[in-house]
Amino acid sequence: MTAQHDHALAAFRGLAIGDALGMPTQSMSLREIREDHGRIAGFVDAGPHQRIAHGMPAASITDDTEQAVLVARLLVEGEGRLDPTRFAEALIDWERGMAAKGSLDLLGPSTKTAVQRILDGVPASEAGSTGTTNGAAMRITPVGISTRADDLDALVDAVQDASRVTHDTGLGIGGAAAIAAAVSAGVDGATRDEALDVAVAAARIGERRGHWIAGASIADKAAWARGYLPTVPAADRIDVIDGVIGTSVASQESVVAALALVSLGLDPWETLCTAASTGGDTDTIAAMAGAVLGAVHGPSAWPDGAAERVERVNDIRFADVVAPLLALRGTH
Repeated sequence: MTAQHDHALAAFRGLAIGDALGMPTQSMSLREIREDHGRIAGFVDAGPHQRIAHGMPAASITDDTEQAVLVARLLVEGEGRLDPTRFAEALIDWERGMAAKGSLDLLGPSTKTAVQRILDGVPASEAGSTGTTNGAAMRITPVGISTRADDLDALVDAVQDASRVTHDTGLGIGGAAAIAAAVSAGVDGATRDEALDVAVAAARIGERRGHWIAGASIADKAAWARGYLPTVPAADRIDVIDGVIGTSVASQESVVAALALVSLGLDPWETLCTAASTGGDTDTIAAMAGAVLGAVHGPSAWPDGAAERVERVNDIRFADVVAPLLALRGTH
């Protein structure tokens, strides 16, 4: 086992751990979360206010992890390239499978729009021209693992290729580039601050790509938030993340919230529990933060047994996902 492998595996596990911690609180308000759970401190079952993941048991993953695994599989299948048409078909098949199981955890708004456009005859390579939400960023960790960050333009090229079908906008690409770059830098040994620096730089490149849609600069907001949130008293941080930074599916809110949480320098597990307690798109915010923290800190990021529990509950083994992605890294 190399250090690079250990950090890549911890990144993918961190994504899944954050996703599972946020599963019971996703799309809920702060008031509802506090009524059902108080403050999240570990894996818990979905509570009475949970609509999307109703009835799901503790440590269950959601679409964030499932679609990241899908991206990983297709990257390996395409030897590092995500074929737009193949990806669109896979997303359609994934949602049909989820709907057949009676799940409400379906495609997000940008991805849903893009898929519908494809079904209506729009070429897959053009379908993502309006996608600005965090769907690309939530599933981009495999690109961060398979692509080096020492050439940020090349990394953002890979991010744009992986985002084009659903999120081919400056906001979609900028958010995904930030997460991929931070993960990639962490896999290569970057510190937390170094990884955040790379995330901001990559977001600045990414937000100039794709179609222009009005919205705040993810790079500028992330740079501001990482300096601001650590100055907020600990007792007020959840309210500030919810009310000032924002926790919606908009990339310029949720991606920034994830990076701001990483900037606190807290214990990674505590950070993800905080993310899961913020309200809004909690599973995605915690998943993105978990991927970055796992990449930076490696296996020591997560409590003994946490990753194993997620793997057992969801019948998945992340080492099998990560190894072929790292094999691609040497060629990108």
